[in-house]
Amino acid sequence: MQKEYTVTVYTEDRIGITNRITVIFTRRGINITSLTTAETEIPGVYKFIITVLSEKTKLEKIVGQIERLIEIHRAFVHEEDEVVYQELALYKISTKALQNGNIEQLIRENNARILTLTDEYFVLEKTGHQQELIDLQAKLAPYGLIEYSKSGRVAIVKWSRRFHDHLKELSALRPDNLKEAQYGNAEVSAEEESI
Repeated sequence: MQKEYTVTVYTEDRIGITNRITVIFTRRGINITSLTTAETEIPGVYKFIITVLSEKTKLEKIVGQIERLIEIHRAFVHEEDEVVYQELALYKISTKALQNGNIEQLIRENNARILTLTDEYFVLEKTGHQQELIDLQAKLAPYGLIEYSKSGRVAIVKWSRRFHDHLKELSALRPDNLKEAQYGNAEVSAEEESI
């Protein structure tokens, strides 16, 4: 059965790695609904957070393919309850809407905040889960919504502490030896992954 999963991929900083990862999903006919990436707390190690609708068995095969790439440290598939996540949305709205007292109440009720205000428009920011952000967009539409932009998912995995300790140990090594050390004598066990 298809449902939403979060895939986290820990990589080295290499040109073209995003394309090499995403093409694996494309070849299997899986559409990526969200992709974010940023450097982790460990210099030189990047974390991809990929959201997809798929079946878990299919994703586990894809993760295996991803891990075969030389620049990849590890990749994981997470169920919804295994991650803490948020998304961010920006809403550009006509300043005329502020003449209607109801919009200020709407902003407060939805825990949004005004980032910038000009004579023509103002920009609201809200963080939350995807449906909350979409719901706010619908509520703002009658007030003169000009533009809407949403980020991909940003997530923290609940059980990844041991893996992060492992990455920190690897960061003490020269970059050339990271992959060799990981798979030679410092590989994380399946038991550690499931904690």
